[in-house]
Amino acid sequence: MPRRAGGYTLTAEFSDVLDLVPQAAVKVDDVTVGSVEKISLSGWTARVRLRIDRKVRLPANATAAVRQSSLLGEKYVTVAAPANEAARGQLNDGDVIPLARTKRGAEVEEVLAALGMLLNGGGLAQLKTINQELGAALDGREPAVRDALHQLDAFIGGLERQKLDLVRAVEALDRLTGRLARQRQVVGDAVDSLAPGLTVLAQQRAQLTTALTSLGELGKVGTRVVNRSRDDTLASVRALQPILEQLVRAGDDLPKSLEFMLSYPFPPNVTGAIVGDFVNLAVTVDLDSASILANLVAAAPAPVRSAAPTPPGSSSTGGARPGGLPGVPPVSGIPPIAGLPLTKCLPDPKNFPATWTPPTECLLPPGCVLLKPGSPIPVGGLILPKGIVPLGTAFPEGTKLPTGTILSPQCVLPLTGAVIGQIGGLPDILGGGVTP
Repeated sequence: MPRRAGGYTLTAEFSDVLDLVPQAAVKVDDVTVGSVEKISLSGWTARVRLRIDRKVRLPANATAAVRQSSLLGEKYVTVAAPANEAARGQLNDGDVIPLARTKRGAEVEEVLAALGMLLNGGGLAQLKTINQELGAALDGREPAVRDALHQLDAFIGGLERQKLDLVRAVEALDRLTGRLARQRQVVGDAVDSLAPGLTVLAQQRAQLTTALTSLGELGKVGTRVVNRSRDDTLASVRALQPILEQLVRAGDDLPKSLEFMLSYPFPPNVTGAIVGDFVNLAVTVDLDSASILANLVAAAPAPVRSAAPTPPGSSSTGGARPGGLPGVPPVSGIPPIAGLPLTKCLPDPKNFPATWTPPTECLLPPGCVLLKPGSPIPVGGLILPKGIVPLGTAFPEGTKLPTGTILSPQCVLPLTGAVIGQIGGLPDILGGGVTP
């Protein structure tokens, strides 16, 4: 709304304007900015029309009050921004300051009347009695009272430092109560639903008490039984120890035996050899007569049929070689091993490479390497489940290697004699089906 050239008007509502008269001053921050134009009555409310200089800007939520310049001075109206909230908006010509945002000061007559009531039997005599009794109560207890006041001061200071936390707690409690108020029906239904359950518990209170008492007696009996059977239980556990140790030593053999038992009398992989109503059978037979006689009667083996030279320092009699078969002559191209220097011909168990090749001075067959446990097993290779080298390899029998070490096919010593495969029945083999 446009303002007039001489300023703009506001209307302030008061419950009592005392002896305020027109043309009284209107002040903002103790500076006169206008005057009172008119005072009227609307019911029990006084309406005061104020004219404010157009240069003065007042917030829309401004407050007004009737003040007195001195003890016997004139009355005036003061307009100011609100003290308990932030200023917002702006007052324009014709706006109204409602009764809720106006007040008046106390009159001198009212102050003198209140003082007279206090002095004339209004309780002043009782103040003397209260003061005397308070002095008698505190007499001799000054240190305790002083300490209590110090503690009270520390308590109030702690509350002051935690004022923000207390405010947040109160606000959170307010939100909680608001949410509970919105869910009053749900909470009421939940409480109502508890009533039948509580009724059943009340009816079964005697049974529950009896059950708890019996449970206590059961605990006593159980404790007595455990104490009396303690020695027998410990003896049974000790008796189980050898069985458990044997099971641990069995290792992977026990599950493999159970697997074989399910397909007895055939091994688990026999299904690949079954074709129709017959089974493919492959037999490898060593029919070298000299080796057979040497193994049976411990006689000297037949001379070596290979023309390969014998390395220096090795025996040409075909005696038992470390890690090989006793009485079996050396194979062509594989020199006998008189004794392996284990510190050089075996890998370090703590630093096992992926593929370990023995040095040339170990006199191992060409291509004989050791593969790290977990490596892919080559065709014809040998895995050591327990890390113990068996008979029939280029290494001495009983040599210890890391569990799961894989020997390449070149490390496995071949059998002597000419071996050929013959497919047929047992009469074919006995009748000369296999050519030596």
